[in-house]
Amino acid sequence: MSLAELDLSPQPRGLGKRGEPVWDLALLYPVQGEWSEEEYLALESNSENRLIELVNGFIEVLPMPEPLHQGISRLLFRKLDDFTTERRKGEVFYAPLPVRLWQNQMREPDILFVKPQRIKHRRRPPEGADLAIEIVSPGAENRERDLQTKRREYAKAKIPEYWIVDPETEQITVLVLNGKAYKIHGVFQRGDQATSKLLPGFSVDVAAVFDAGAGR
Repeated sequence: MSLAELDLSPQPRGLGKRGEPVWDLALLYPVQGEWSEEEYLALESNSENRLIELVNGFIEVLPMPEPLHQGISRLLFRKLDDFTTERRKGEVFYAPLPVRLWQNQMREPDILFVKPQRIKHRRRPPEGADLAIEIVSPGAENRERDLQTKRREYAKAKIPEYWIVDPETEQITVLVLNGKAYKIHGVFQRGDQATSKLLPGFSVDVAAVFDAGAGR
């Protein structure tokens, strides 16, 4: 059902209670399952850095990062950006930045590396990515999203490499695309150097990653 098909005629209702969400504002937006890419991008651009993703026409609002998450993200971004910039391999970006996986499917990886051909227009989202990194947020729903759902989606979008950084287990899992699915390149923990197959020579010290999240 589209917004045009909804009954928007005045309905008798009160003003609600102080402290409640303004539920009627939802009538200004498309219903779930009917969001287009343009409508999603318009909402995302006005979201004040809330992480919002478009999944088969549905809007998902993700949890805001905490200092642990940001500390890990900052270190990984700096390492990857320094490595790729020095070698002129492409560009590294960080969330919030939508990445178009396919029609009406937009995700916002915590960190992504893209080769130049991925960016068709500097005012539009990249067409996929070459390497995506997700830092797993706490909670069963968030863990399922990063460990399972996005693993399937990023493989379907043919993203060559996917890193899952898990503060709960203090492990970094590096996945590489093998046909239509990912295979494990390595599961790295404290004492290891997490390595990339896509970018030979790139590695990060796992202990340093999670120490950065802890502020050490």
